[in-house]
Amino acid sequence: MAASAPAFEVGDYVVYPKHGVGRVIELQNEEIAGMQLELYVLRFEKERMTLRVPTNKVESIGMRKLSSDKTLKEAMETLKGKPKVKRTMWSRRAQEYEAKINSGEIVLIAEVTRDLFRPEDQPEQSYSERQIFEAASSRLARELAAMEKTDEPTALAKILDVLKEHAPQYYDTAEDA
Repeated sequence: MAASAPAFEVGDYVVYPKHGVGRVIELQNEEIAGMQLELYVLRFEKERMTLRVPTNKVESIGMRKLSSDKTLKEAMETLKGKPKVKRTMWSRRAQEYEAKINSGEIVLIAEVTRDLFRPEDQPEQSYSERQIFEAASSRLARELAAMEKTDEPTALAKILDVLKEHAPQYYDTAEDA
């Protein structure tokens, strides 16, 4: 098996589906169980976590570079859309939302953020709805922040501004119907 050049360089931001945006801080070679392994060492600042990922597992795990500008634009457009609220049981919806967040796909994470957003004048969210909304919006904000070279609070404010601007039209029409 020929060794391929590493897909990520030290200093690159990457998206690890289950944890969000991390940074490659080191490439290591280690012997584990008698095998030589090349590992990416990823640092997730928000969780204060370091993760070692074998370079040959990157694809199967779904680790990827930050989204393209086109994909980011699609995610931001998704935020402007009409929230889709299914009439299924909350536990089933919560599982679907978690699966979308853990997929690491920015457009799916934007869908969850949009669907669970509540303007101030709307009824209060349940604790679990708020938790999932915060997880999705934080994950989206971290990728946006890394792409725009800003910090997470600034990126989150931008996301919330888009939601606040576009959400009222959907809630107003729902009350009139």
